[in-house]
Amino acid sequence: MSDARATSFGSQAGAYELARPDYPFEAVAWLLEQLPHGARRIADVGAGTGKLTRVLVKAPDAEVVAVDPDAEMLAILRQNVPGVPTFIGTAERLPLPDASLDAVVFAQAWHWVEPIAGSAEVGRVVRSGGVLGLIWNIRDERTDWVRRLTAIMHGSAAEQMLADAGPQVASPFGPLTSQEWEWTRPMTRAQLHDLATSRSYVITAPDDEKKRIRREMDDLFDELGAHGDDVIDLPYVTRAFRAVRE
Repeated sequence: MSDARATSFGSQAGAYELARPDYPFEAVAWLLEQLPHGARRIADVGAGTGKLTRVLVKAPDAEVVAVDPDAEMLAILRQNVPGVPTFIGTAERLPLPDASLDAVVFAQAWHWVEPIAGSAEVGRVVRSGGVLGLIWNIRDERTDWVRRLTAIMHGSAAEQMLADAGPQVASPFGPLTSQEWEWTRPMTRAQLHDLATSRSYVITAPDDEKKRIRREMDDLFDELGAHGDDVIDLPYVTRAFRAVRE
């Protein structure tokens, strides 16, 4: 996670928490369904404000820890998911003991990871037979206005990776299997602006670029008839991947 954009989110932690969607429970359950019976120790890496963490803690007898490089994001996580231990760290440098976990999961985060180094480090802390889980909520650009919204805000590293070869993992993990879920999220104009504000491209953009994005988003929402507190259904596809430690 060495890219400066990867560590930019703390300055917009509040917008991130308000605008980013949670993860479908069935998708998170799928990530973990291959764990051996009784396995329950899980690390959420790149945990941010705890969007995935709050779903993980609902798993029976789960013991969850959260790791992120940004202290501001973890401060919000502790408010949202009290009692979960938090640590500063990255996929390539995990502050966790050897073979101490049954699963390590990444939500909206693996695209910032160097996959060979990240796989090796995750493999160090995961027991044999444990799981590496990767998950993303991606706007469904088969819908015209969503495709236009992405063009205004600029695509993300995650969207580009998933459109190309998909995520890569390396030894000591086996091949990835994948699944996806389609759903919609009703959002107001203000929430959609917060969504843009929480994106790394926008966070690190110069002021004139931020103004352009807001202006063109407003033009799009006017065209769609989304005024005031009106809501518009934003379609999503959740894509999940898992691999077992050999």
